[in-house]
Amino acid sequence: MYQIEVVSDEELVADVPTALLAAAARATLIHQDSPPGELTILVTTDEMMAALNQTHRGIREPTDVLAFPGGTHPAPPGFPRYLGDIAISLPRAQAAAGAHSLEAELQLLAVHATLHLLGHDHAGDDDKTRMWVAQREILSILGVSVSVDE
Repeated sequence: MYQIEVVSDEELVADVPTALLAAAARATLIHQDSPPGELTILVTTDEMMAALNQTHRGIREPTDVLAFPGGTHPAPPGFPRYLGDIAISLPRAQAAAGAHSLEAELQLLAVHATLHLLGHDHAGDDDKTRMWVAQREILSILGVSVSVDE
C-alpha cells in the first residue's frame, strides 16, 4: 500500500486540501504501477521554498514545486520503500491558479512532483513528452482540468 503524509506550515494549515494532495500522489503511484512506498508532501511558504531551492539547486529564488527522491536503496524486509519528499509553495500555487482552481493547481503540482520521484524528467524532448502524457492521463483520472504550458 501507499503511505502519503501531507504536512504544512502552521499558518497555512487551513488552506491546504490534504486529502486532495494525497489522492493526487496516490493516483500517480497507481497509474505508474509503483510498488508500495511512502512519501511526504510539504506545503510551505515562498521563503522556505527559496531556502530549499538554494540548498539543493543553488538557486536563491522560490519555485512552485521541488521533488527529493528517496534514493535507490531497497527497503528493509517488511518496510515500504521511501519514495521521497515533495515541497510545494502555496503562494506560487495560488498565483498560478488563474484559469483553474487552487485545488486543481495543487493536484497538478503533486502529480508532477510524484512523477519526478518515480524517475520522470522533462529535460529532453522525449522525456518531457512522456512525462506530460502521464501527467495529463493522471489528471484526467482525477477529473482535474488544467492548462499546462508545454
